[in-house]
Amino acid sequence: MSREKLNTKASLVVAGAVMFSRALGLVREILFSAIFGGERLGAFVVAFRIPNLLRDLFAEGALSTAFITVFSRKVKTEGTESAWALASKMFTLTVVFMSVVTILGIVLAEPLFDVITWGASPEVMEWKGLVVLLTRVMFPFILLVSLAALVMGMLNARDVFGVPAMASSFFNIGSILGGVALAWWLEPDFINRILHHAGGTELPGLPFGQRALLGLALGTLIGGLLQLVFQFPALRRAGFQFRLDFRWWDRGVKKILDLMVPSVIAAGAVQINVLVNTSFAMHVGISAPAWLNNAFRLMQLPLGVFGVAVATITLPVVSRIAVSENRADFGPTLGRALRLAVFLTLPSAVGLYVLAHPIISLIYEHGNFGAADSLNSALALQLYALGLVAYSCIKVLSPAFYAIDRRWTPMLVSFASIGINAFLNWYFIFQMDLGHRGLALSTAIAATINFLALYGLMTWREGKLGTRELLLTMGRCALACLGLTGICLAAMRLIPDWLFAHSIGVRIVSLLGVIALAGLAYIGLCFVLRVGEVREAAEIIMRKIGRFRRGVA
Repeated sequence: MSREKLNTKASLVVAGAVMFSRALGLVREILFSAIFGGERLGAFVVAFRIPNLLRDLFAEGALSTAFITVFSRKVKTEGTESAWALASKMFTLTVVFMSVVTILGIVLAEPLFDVITWGASPEVMEWKGLVVLLTRVMFPFILLVSLAALVMGMLNARDVFGVPAMASSFFNIGSILGGVALAWWLEPDFINRILHHAGGTELPGLPFGQRALLGLALGTLIGGLLQLVFQFPALRRAGFQFRLDFRWWDRGVKKILDLMVPSVIAAGAVQINVLVNTSFAMHVGISAPAWLNNAFRLMQLPLGVFGVAVATITLPVVSRIAVSENRADFGPTLGRALRLAVFLTLPSAVGLYVLAHPIISLIYEHGNFGAADSLNSALALQLYALGLVAYSCIKVLSPAFYAIDRRWTPMLVSFASIGINAFLNWYFIFQMDLGHRGLALSTAIAATINFLALYGLMTWREGKLGTRELLLTMGRCALACLGLTGICLAAMRLIPDWLFAHSIGVRIVSLLGVIALAGLAYIGLCFVLRVGEVREAAEIIMRKIGRFRRGVA
């Protein structure tokens, strides 16, 4: 019997670190929305879309998934010395390849913009010069974050989870402090107008407010650099000493690259769909990308805290099981991870759907981000939330195919998913006239189909994943969500004046109170309905409390 097992304690550590990072990311979005408003922020979002997409495809998707899989196997079969030698080869290759990608991105920024904005309105095309400039400034971000993702993969493969999970917090810190400081330095009149509600004058070269956006783009590079260097001390403690190594014909390097080819599509399917959505959003207006981005950012909060956390601690475990003599634990381990993801993300999806408007209003409706922007972002959030559980399960399932050397399967499923998403975008925008809401809905539907296909294929390939147990968990969690839903709906009906009050303090207290009460109702009903995951989490917390008390005593 394999001794590998899923480390629930590690998942809680990662969840806590990612929660802090996502909270900082939310602060970043709030601040930028308040300063720049829908139109200017929409231009920034479009400019960042290509570098950010490449991050999710090459870095946080394909590169980290493929590297962890091969590195974990090499540690188990050949030892740590051989694994660290492979890491040096991949680090060198990543520096060279991503530098070339960065240069190409800078040179081709304008034609890339034309591809994204095909058929866009004249209003959108007026922002072309600024968007192209911002894209060129931010393209080196892909080099920095690719190296950061590779380091994260090395640490995760050595069962170091906390530091890599915290690294993205330093991206947010750098982009907030650096971005705002540089925006103020480059265009103080614009920032002073926001702070003091005063007038301002345009500076030569760029229209009013757009030079400040350039500072924001430079701040993104500062954040990417901090995300990378923060992990270096932990990497050294883990035993890695970097040496330039251009011997890329190594079998391990070839295996990683072989895994990455299909993974570029499979692991980044959701982000490719977001890029497709951005293209269609150009038909709605320059503010639509900002509405969708704000909604997707909020949906990513529980996805990153729970879905990514479960996936992070699952991949090294199933990779080691896959190469062990006895693979009997593979299916049950994967099934357990899926049940944990459902238990954590289903209540989040329900809460985001019901409370979308007061949440968006509280978080974003400040400064230049008005009531209309808030309402449109909330409508997108409701529809994105429909696919939250599917998103989290894809995060767990997709990398598992690489562990069993079935890398082409997720790629083919993702191709179909992207095609479905593009068709639904066209149908919802041009046939049903749903505007940006249709783009969020099509993304949720495509993600759900993606998950169902992956689950069916994994079950067919590996046998028992515990489908009955998964359905029981879904059913019990759905019943527990009825209490959560009732509390949220009652709050929307009985205390709307509190949830949308002029006083920020009243809104914060009332909304947090509703969320806390709804969460307690969900946890309580999960106990009553005997949901195994909540009992396990409670046992871990009680053990922690017991250890703390003994330490104090």
